[in-house]
Amino acid sequence: MSWGKLLQPDLFLETTILGLTPELIQRNHLKGLVLDVDETLVPITSAKASEELLPWAEQVRQVTQLWLVSNNIKENRISRIAKALNVPYITGARKPSRRKLRRAVDGMGLRPEQVGMVGDRLFTDVLAGNRLGMYTILVKPMVDPTIETARRYPVHTFEFWLSQALGATLTPHKP
Repeated sequence: MSWGKLLQPDLFLETTILGLTPELIQRNHLKGLVLDVDETLVPITSAKASEELLPWAEQVRQVTQLWLVSNNIKENRISRIAKALNVPYITGARKPSRRKLRRAVDGMGLRPEQVGMVGDRLFTDVLAGNRLGMYTILVKPMVDPTIETARRYPVHTFEFWLSQALGATLTPHKP
């Protein structure tokens, strides 16, 4: 598979994860979601789930299973977020490795193509999900609003540029 295909999300939302609705999940026939944590669910500077995230997780849980899979090795921080959302979690995933994603998918009792990998990064979340055969969903990062805009997205900007140079087409979803 070409790099362009490996870095191509199946769905690119122009919003944070809060724009991933139960209807959109059902329309794409997803029975499970594996969620990245840092900057997908919470800003990297935060150790708890936001007030907006809690009802989102509750709504989504009505139509699909949820697991957290994070590259972060801080067990205490990730477990606190997972407990607030009432979902299982895995730390130290080393994405784009597929090993711990496969563990989450197996834990749901589903096939990879029935599960969405949701994240804010092309070279970790989307690449790992595509390598496993999951439905990949790229969302805008959840960032700390106190950080100045110019410093928020340098890695994301570089990943977008390189992914497009390698052949990925990053066209946002239009509702």
